[in-house]
Amino acid sequence: MPDVVLSAAEFEALQGELADLRAVVVELTRVTDHQAERIKELEARLAKNSRNSSTPPSRDGLNKPPPKSRREKGQRKPGGQSGHKGHHQPFSDTVDEHQAHAPEGQCNCGRAWSDAEQKVLSERRQVFDVIIKRHVTEHRIIESTCACGCVRRGEFPDDVQGPVSYGPTALGAAVYLNQYQLLPVRRTAECLTALGGIEMSASTVAHAVTRAAAALEAPVQAIRNAITQASVAHADETGIRVAAGLHWLHVMSTPTLTAYFAHPKRGGEALDAFGMLADFHGILVHDHWKAYLQYAIEHAFCNAHHLRELTAVAESGTHQFWAIELIVLLCKAHRLTLEAQANGQPRLPDAQITAIQRDYDQLLSVGAAFNPENKPPPGTKRRVKQTPAFNLIKRLRAHRDETLRFLSDPRVPFDNNLAERDLRMPKQRQAISGCFRSQAGSQHFATVRSYFSTLRKQSADLFQAIVETFRGQPPLPQLE
Repeated sequence: MPDVVLSAAEFEALQGELADLRAVVVELTRVTDHQAERIKELEARLAKNSRNSSTPPSRDGLNKPPPKSRREKGQRKPGGQSGHKGHHQPFSDTVDEHQAHAPEGQCNCGRAWSDAEQKVLSERRQVFDVIIKRHVTEHRIIESTCACGCVRRGEFPDDVQGPVSYGPTALGAAVYLNQYQLLPVRRTAECLTALGGIEMSASTVAHAVTRAAAALEAPVQAIRNAITQASVAHADETGIRVAAGLHWLHVMSTPTLTAYFAHPKRGGEALDAFGMLADFHGILVHDHWKAYLQYAIEHAFCNAHHLRELTAVAESGTHQFWAIELIVLLCKAHRLTLEAQANGQPRLPDAQITAIQRDYDQLLSVGAAFNPENKPPPGTKRRVKQTPAFNLIKRLRAHRDETLRFLSDPRVPFDNNLAERDLRMPKQRQAISGCFRSQAGSQHFATVRSYFSTLRKQSADLFQAIVETFRGQPPLPQLE
């Protein structure tokens, strides 16, 4: 085949076309790389569930992953064990009604059993039931005329307002059903009508909540003051809907005390308005939300969050074995602290703590080698998005003391599950009753729920307490 001779103009044209094609290849490579990263990011987002992220279980849908407990398998089968003696509710010493059951019919000899000699046996059974009955008290005024001719009328009690009003038990039941059992106001009114024959409107239920919140301001403030004096407290927040907008419900709690606070913001502005952290000087357990770190106090991070994040990293690639080993290390450290406390030891030995810290640092170093920092393009200073694994490693390295504080201080728990449990039912309220109609309604809920949650932790009678609140004497919870 004869050689093709190109002119200078044709050669330059081909060179230009080649340069254009190379530019297209570079651009297509950039686009495909970006698309590959985007696909990977979206796949990781779709793979998130309640086991490897902070996604609530309610969002797992029908493809909910099977539960995977990190507890070690025991030797016994689940459920009641062989030889276990059953038990029932104890008999009541107070009996409202007695019923005796004699045999009926005739004996084989033809005589009626009702004519036979009878005696009551010691064998007994009790049936517990509830009788709900409306109780109406009518108040009348008496007019007295003295012998001197002076006439004086009696006065209605201060708590008897209007021709018809509701007593403390009815109002307490409305607040209990609406604020603790989380029934919507209209269903609360329907429940009182069906069970007690009290026709109460939805607006009356809402007004009862407002009255209860005002009456409980002082006890709830005492609860808040007591929490600020605690050596260890837990904090968390969750989103709530107020008038179709996103607000936040904050909580700060101890094993016996709970304080809620509703605010339109999530970060520092809300925590400053809450006002408790400024006076708190103990150890704050939380999920490493940066707004908490602005306070110059000791912090402890929730390791339940870390385990979920490490699970997500371990599932993201084949070179993330270090994440699995770090999960094992954290769970082992938790188990060792529990065993030490069960054996009466105030804390783990220093040598054991040092060994755990050394393994912790080594595993993070291995993880950093497999997850290097993404650098910006040469000649630019723009911020580059980092991988979740890199961000997690960076945080665990920078806050090792906060992450492993449970090792050296027996007062600090392994996780922040206490605060998360305190937020579980308020979060469930949104699924049952929908959003709050106003910001004042969310604040009233925070006040009343603070009181109920505290009494619940102290095994107090919640219903009787709210009834006494409407009688003007709300019981004060234990504050120590």
